[in-house]
Amino acid sequence: MAGSCSQGCLFSFFEYKTAEYVATKNKTVGVLYRLLQLLIISYIIGWVFVSRKSYQETDEAVQSSVVTKVKGVSVTNTTDSGLLLWGPEDYVIPPQSVKVLDGRCRGDDDCEEGKMVTAGNGIMSGRCLTKGGNSTGSCEVFSWCPIEKEYKHQDPLLTNAENFTIYIKNFIHYSKFNFSKSNVLQTTNKSYLKGCRYDEELHPYCPIFRLGDITRRAGHNFQDVATLGGSIGIMIEWNCDLDKGASNCNPQYSFTRLDVTDSNDAIEAGFNFRHTRYFKTAAGESYRSLFKVYGIRFNIMVHGEGAFLCDIVFFYLKKRSDSYQARKSKRS
Repeated sequence: MAGSCSQGCLFSFFEYKTAEYVATKNKTVGVLYRLLQLLIISYIIGWVFVSRKSYQETDEAVQSSVVTKVKGVSVTNTTDSGLLLWGPEDYVIPPQSVKVLDGRCRGDDDCEEGKMVTAGNGIMSGRCLTKGGNSTGSCEVFSWCPIEKEYKHQDPLLTNAENFTIYIKNFIHYSKFNFSKSNVLQTTNKSYLKGCRYDEELHPYCPIFRLGDITRRAGHNFQDVATLGGSIGIMIEWNCDLDKGASNCNPQYSFTRLDVTDSNDAIEAGFNFRHTRYFKTAAGESYRSLFKVYGIRFNIMVHGEGAFLCDIVFFYLKKRSDSYQARKSKRS
């Protein structure tokens, strides 16, 4: 009994079964069957191929570098500085309170020598300075005098700075496809860059931007932003379908302000930095001029995705597929 069972299982293992199909002439069933086929084919073509482009291989690791150059000249005439001419070398610079918490003292022991004063302006010398018969005083510090003072915000100094231009040169590289490109338009017109300014409709691929246009496209007025400073984001999108050729791989620009929050807190908004200029008198005494500058910081962010037809087409459906396989495959 056990032997016949094992033989039956052995023979059934090598059996091959085929399905029997019956053709029925029923219009309702036939229409439903074809509709089902049409839905499946439409899904594959519409969603998989057209919308999602699943037949392509993608590279989201875009390698990018950005070089910028600002141009523009302005003239100012104030009572403090007189007549001044401002060029890019003057206004393009790469990117404290008197009431100090630990500045009060009763004796020298309260002023630790060499300690930096919290929220202060220098380093403690180790001496407590009192005035008159007061029992408390202030710790002496090594610092520049006089200390910085807060002034009421004035109108922007360079009022015509919104007409200055910034030249953004961006290079991208998709290592998976060994594809590189720049955002500078390839043209035989040598004077194109001298006269073009970025415009979504007229010059969408011109890399020279007017500062006033950048802030306007970010939804703000240039003069308002320049009063307290601000941070503007310039997004460059490189979404390239490389099947269509390099000429169809072009950047798309968008602009937004980055330092504005929902709270509209003046402490959070704005952008400023400090820089100094040093000089000495004839007697050898050192002086410095401290500048607190309100300006606009431009943050350039590059994103992108490159897509190319799947390798299966080149392996089997294209001429010279053997040479393509040799380049893609490594055998040892």
